[in-house]
Amino acid sequence: MPLVAYKNIPSFQRLQKDGHLILSEDRALRQDYRGLHIGFLNMMPDAALEVTERQFFRLIGRADRIMQFYMHPFTVNGIERGGEAQKYIHDYYETFDEIKAQGLDALIISGANISTCELADTDFYSELKDVLEWAADNVTSVLCSCLSTHAVMRALFNEKRSPLKEKLFGVYKHSIVDQTQPLTRGINTAFDAPHARNNNIERAQFEKHDMRILAESPEAGVHLASSKDGLKLICFQGHPEYDRISLLKEYKRDIGFYFDGKTSASPPFPFGYFQNDKMDLVRKYIDGVYQTKDIARFDEDYLAQYVDNTWQDTGRSIIQNWVGAVYQVTGFERNKPFMDDIDPSNPIKNVLI
Repeated sequence: MPLVAYKNIPSFQRLQKDGHLILSEDRALRQDYRGLHIGFLNMMPDAALEVTERQFFRLIGRADRIMQFYMHPFTVNGIERGGEAQKYIHDYYETFDEIKAQGLDALIISGANISTCELADTDFYSELKDVLEWAADNVTSVLCSCLSTHAVMRALFNEKRSPLKEKLFGVYKHSIVDQTQPLTRGINTAFDAPHARNNNIERAQFEKHDMRILAESPEAGVHLASSKDGLKLICFQGHPEYDRISLLKEYKRDIGFYFDGKTSASPPFPFGYFQNDKMDLVRKYIDGVYQTKDIARFDEDYLAQYVDNTWQDTGRSIIQNWVGAVYQVTGFERNKPFMDDIDPSNPIKNVLI
């Protein structure tokens, strides 16, 4: 489980305060375990920059009690930043040039918050494409969440996402499609997962490029897919990293945008998120917020008591399987994607999960 605090990133201090095991670099070096170096490309806007960082750090840190994880956060240009966020990135994040020089065992790419459907029109797309193309040749496995899955499908396969009639927003029931793959071994065959997106990549678009569909939902579509080899590329359309109140905060934000005239339609009520026996109470409360058009009346703490976390155990199990698979095949040097006896076209052949 240990994350290694090899630099003074505030998220390490916050997670340690919350009870997570954080190793000092000195202590980590005295233990005879091999560390995994995992890059984290954070493309979230300022308000969610540190929160998303902590969510993914926590998800990785809980994945194993023995491995040591060195997290390497970085970002790309073209994302509008305020002064405080720019300082945070300057103080605690690495540059892509530094990442390339040192190498990575694995890479996680976060989602982002953009208004356009065509990702190639965004200011950060060109640099993101450079990261993806470098990672394809130099990193054992790349794991994408939500928008970054859409971006990788656009950049590597020229597949465009399609806008949904209404935002897909809530917690949906999913089923494991393929239980033979390392990522899905030992996972409940039915599980919940949160989604929050306005666009979609269809099953046929993944299958066109020989990607494996691992988990999907009748309402939410494909949740988890991998490249044909089972490891080089892992794509979530949902959000395995979300906290219990992540959707609640996003719902409040979207209602606030509607009140301020930034959106023309009110956001959808989150599907499957609140406790069933409290739905009438919650809807009545939300109706009161709409009647006053005062977002300050939206009390997150009050509404949080009616939310159960039904997805994080499954998300953590999938990530645990992922880091376990990476650990078994990645080269001992950070710039070497595979061990000498591993076939890069079939890296999971001898993976034991």
